Amino acid sequence: MRKWVWLGAFGVTLLAASALWLRIRQVARRAAALQAAAAAQVDRSAFPATIEVAEAAYDGGLRAGWQDWSVGRHELSSAGPAKVVFADHGGVVLHHLELRATYGGVAFQYKAPRAWPEFLSVNLKRAGSLDSAFPVIAVGPENIKELADGWRQAFVSWAQLNPERLAVDRIAISATSTVAGDWVLLDKIVLTKSLAQGTAAAPSRGVGLKIRCDVTPRPINPLIYGSAGGDLESGETANRIGGNLTSRMNWDAGNLWNAGNDWFFENGHSNGTIWEWLDASAQRGQPAALTVPMIGWVSKDDSSVGFPKSKFPKQRKFDKFRPEAGDGYRADGTPIAPGPPSETSIPAPPEMIGRWIRTLREKDRQRGSRSAGMYILDNEPSLWSTTHRDVHPQPLTQDELLQRTIHYATEIRNADPEGKIAGPAEWGWRGYFYSGKDQALDPSLRPDRLAHGDVPLVPWYLAKLAEYERTNHVTLLDILDVHFYPAAEGLYGSNARTDPEAAALRIRSTRALWDPVYRDESWINEPIGLIPRLKRWVADNYPGRQVSIGEWSFGADAHISGGLATAEALGRFGQQGLDAAFYWDGPKAQTAAFWAFRAFRNFDGKGARFLDLSLSTRESDMVSLFASRDATGEHIVAILVNRDATFAVNANLELETCGAAIKRRIYSYGAKSSELTEQREPWAVNPRAPVQLAPYSIAVVDLTVTPL
Repeated sequence: MRKWVWLGAFGVTLLAASALWLRIRQVARRAAALQAAAAAQVDRSAFPATIEVAEAAYDGGLRAGWQDWSVGRHELSSAGPAKVVFADHGGVVLHHLELRATYGGVAFQYKAPRAWPEFLSVNLKRAGSLDSAFPVIAVGPENIKELADGWRQAFVSWAQLNPERLAVDRIAISATSTVAGDWVLLDKIVLTKSLAQGTAAAPSRGVGLKIRCDVTPRPINPLIYGSAGGDLESGETANRIGGNLTSRMNWDAGNLWNAGNDWFFENGHSNGTIWEWLDASAQRGQPAALTVPMIGWVSKDDSSVGFPKSKFPKQRKFDKFRPEAGDGYRADGTPIAPGPPSETSIPAPPEMIGRWIRTLREKDRQRGSRSAGMYILDNEPSLWSTTHRDVHPQPLTQDELLQRTIHYATEIRNADPEGKIAGPAEWGWRGYFYSGKDQALDPSLRPDRLAHGDVPLVPWYLAKLAEYERTNHVTLLDILDVHFYPAAEGLYGSNARTDPEAAALRIRSTRALWDPVYRDESWINEPIGLIPRLKRWVADNYPGRQVSIGEWSFGADAHISGGLATAEALGRFGQQGLDAAFYWDGPKAQTAAFWAFRAFRNFDGKGARFLDLSLSTRESDMVSLFASRDATGEHIVAILVNRDATFAVNANLELETCGAAIKRRIYSYGAKSSELTEQREPWAVNPRAPVQLAPYSIAVVDLTVTPL
């Protein structure tokens, strides 16, 4: 008793603490019991009652469109389950071209030793996205159903795997814990149908975008908005007079040409003359990019044909409108050797071209304004032996290209010392690397290139012209000019595909213009990185040259995918510091490509446009952001492109070190639009509210800013 009395207040406190500790232990034991009971009755309410397959990746073998990208030890079957070892970070990775749809989730069946604990995880991936964008989801009891004969079925929801609702291109199944090296069977790896599929409203997601004004802006050359054959209301800034017809256009006659293999090698005439076209460009204040013949022959009249029926009666095909004109091939498809070039043409030596340019400049002086801002050295010369084989049947060699460039460019330079000369105007990927001779034989053999140090054609061409300038003290090339079209089948041309897969690929293929790690999804099958590549070739071989894409288009002008691809390209041209670009054969009035041009050149119909200085931006997956400002910093115009066909976007647009937005207008164009339309509410009320973009759409954000 005295002992307890001696403890006093301390003893009371100790007794109370002991009682509390006993109570805590009782609560902990009860919680553990509840957890055990919960584990015995797993909630599988998220597991679908039935697995409805939207896209099968592996079902008794790899399914169409899927590739095995697995690294660890595994064996895939053509008629049964896959065998995978999950020890040492093993697993399976299956790849597909980008998938943008919303799915219910990923399901698969597996058979592993029964003694093993749950050990699997699932995650998605996509090239160009951070791995952190896709969580790694452990497969727990709630994700599993028991099947017969030791098999189990696993399901993980799309909401868990893809919370940002991004496009994906891979499914990865791996181990979350250390397991033995036994074989595990995997089968029926599928993407399931979404419960939301078929609903009217598009699902939406939020993204964060940023415009930075603390990075030195890049000037935007307005010539990147040029076109050839486009509608003037598109806002085009320059006019390219080019194409196969101009290789043999006779300026003395004003409007005579030969169509080459585009149309039965026929001579013909245009409604207007080249002089009238140049006058019109000058009057509009649009500099013309003028293709100058360098092939050595031009049309002599408007009636002759390269392969006349009277001389070659047994041809594969004849023009039904001009039966005398044949296509130059026998019935079995072999080419017919042409007659003399004089059949259709007269010689056009460099001196003739020099005379034409002097005439042009005299007309400019009389008018008081320059018409041609750029002289392009012919059109796709490595293809002459195909496009104009009636006058140039032998494939062009590297030496011939260089000599023709020197001779014709010298005459142009003498006639117009201030003019800008561009070349070699090559057609595409193989034309950048190989001469016509190498392309006609076999690029892998490349005898012409091997005879010139095995240097790719364009860098060799630049280096030789730089050498010529050092020796002769005259500049014969101011602009490196090439053409670019998507190489994947069905994207460009009169029958361009617009199905969902082709539409997605068309938009994605614009990355070939600028992204050095994007592997072109075509027969090219390697990174192109066109604009950085061309700039690097210039820097390494002939510093100081500008860079132009003299022809380009991603096809399907009238489809929303063509419009988004056009907007992507125009935005990247400004970001990348391209000096000129000319959209081929358009954009035609009221097409999606037309409205993409208008987004940059006249989005409100009153002359408002993308501005002159390109700002640094931070984009989000599937949402591109291009930003510009004026010299004062008080006016910013941004263009957002939602490349996602499924999800609408609420974009929070942050102005980092740019100041505060005090006024905002937004114009949008999407798959269901007929024109760019101003969005009134709620953006007019709150200039900082999220920018809302429909799936597959463009938004122009016109901001008045109070600079910092």
